This record gives sequence, C-alpha cells and structure tokens, in this order.
Amino acid sequence: MRTRGWQGDLPGDEAEARARILDAARRCVDRYGPVKTTLADVAAEVGVTRQTVYRHFSSVSDMLMAVAESGTEDFLRRMQADLPSVATPTQAVTETIIYCLHALPTEPYLGLLLRTGQTELLTRGATSSKAVALGAEMLRRFPIDWAAHGFTPADVERLAEVVMRLFLSFLQYPTDPPRTDDELRQLITIWTRLAP
Repeated sequence: MRTRGWQGDLPGDEAEARARILDAARRCVDRYGPVKTTLADVAAEVGVTRQTVYRHFSSVSDMLMAVAESGTEDFLRRMQADLPSVATPTQAVTETIIYCLHALPTEPYLGLLLRTGQTELLTRGATSSKAVALGAEMLRRFPIDWAAHGFTPADVERLAEVVMRLFLSFLQYPTDPPRTDDELRQLITIWTRLAP
C-alpha cells in the first residue's frame, strides 16, 4: 500500500482502496457521464496516481463494469418490488426480459454499458458466469417454488442464460414497428415453451 496520496487518509487495506476508487468512479460517472469519465478523472477524485487506479482496474471498461455491478442489488430489489404478481416460471422469464428492456437502458449504474455504446462488451459478457448468475438471481427473487415446477438449481442457471440471450436479442435487434409489451409476452412465451 502506498504511503502517499489518498488525500491524506490512507485506506486500511486493498479492499478499502478498491472500494474508495469505485466510489470515486461513481461520482465521476455522475458528474461527467460514462463516455467522458477517464481513469485520470477517477485518480484525481480519490487523490492517487493513475497507476494506483490501474492496479485495481485494468481499463476504463473494467472500471465501468465494476461500477455497473455495484448497482446490482438495488436493481434486484426494485425489480422484485415492481413485479409482485409473478408466480410461474413463464411469467418470471417473460417479465424479467420485458422489465430489463425498459429499465436497464436508464439504470444509473447497471445500465451503464448500454448508455456508453459498448454493447459488444456487454454482449460478450452477457453469457459470462457473472451475467448468468445475475440472471439466475433475478429469477430466484420471485416467489416461485422452482423445484415444484421441475427445475433444479442447474436448470435455473441454464434458464438464466436463455433469459440473457433473449434480452440481448430484443435489445440489439428491436422490431420495426416496435412490439407492445403484450406482443412481446406472447412471443417470449412461445419461445420459452414453458408451462403456465
């Protein structure tokens, strides 16, 4: 740990250092927007050198991904509160996709990469273990007895990958004219072939 910088308040360990850099990154994103935020901005905000930031985040994209992930829990809580009537696997898949299509592009942090135009990075990461785990957590937040519907925990993980792939497909290649939410519900239900 360096003994200089940090605006005179050294972090206790590497975890605290990373957390402070991440907080500074959020403030910079709020102030400058995701496109204009740089590692130099974040370094200045937290009072360290760029090299210190590079030790924790290898690139701006890596840092923005960490900022995006930091908004996960808040997003999951809001989604759960906004979709209280979801009770079946079909509804969970359908409503998760539709909710994400509406909410993620305007999310302050989780939707960050969508707003910066880095959809290629998001696409590559959408089937990563982290993304699939996030999708599975979205599905598990609903009051559904997945086992009673014949889903093992591994099945829910695989279903989460399908959800992520469908979400990205609808996001990147919307129909013209756009489908209504009800039309999307009909289409997704057909695709997933889940029993109501």
